[in-house]
Amino acid sequence: MAEPIFTSTIFVNYILPFLFVFTVIFAVLEKTKLLGEDKKQIDAIVALVVGLFIIAFPYPRNIIVSLMPFLAVLIAILLVFMLLYGFIGGKTEGDVLDKGVKIVLSILVAISVVIFLVWVTGAWEFLRARLSGEFGEQFWSNVIFAIIILGVILAVLLPGKKAEK
Repeated sequence: MAEPIFTSTIFVNYILPFLFVFTVIFAVLEKTKLLGEDKKQIDAIVALVVGLFIIAFPYPRNIIVSLMPFLAVLIAILLVFMLLYGFIGGKTEGDVLDKGVKIVLSILVAISVVIFLVWVTGAWEFLRARLSGEFGEQFWSNVIFAIIILGVILAVLLPGKKAEK
């Protein structure tokens, strides 16, 4: 059976890294105007050379190929977080939510995204196994102790209502 073009070795190991590096280098050179104003041809030649260097040498190319799936997943995670945060923290004319409520909801969204990622990646079972049993008892007692210490520190450092002079 024929291999799809998007999973072929040539496409994944040569074309995609070249296009990625070429595009990023060209965009950076255009944005910074490092080689001069309106020098698109020179920027394109430099980006082409750097892109060709990347596909000529296996080690840096393999680093880029290995990082791209991580980058795609990270961008998807950030997109989900920013969408959820936009629902909470978006500016409207008549803000219904108080600033404190927005902060609490944002923290809850962040915690929810982290918990979902731990569950989706399969790390949930690993963490559950590690945080139960003899090691888990020590861990939870340390967590409770750290929360108590943090609470005491916050109670001492945060000023209460001071009497007005």
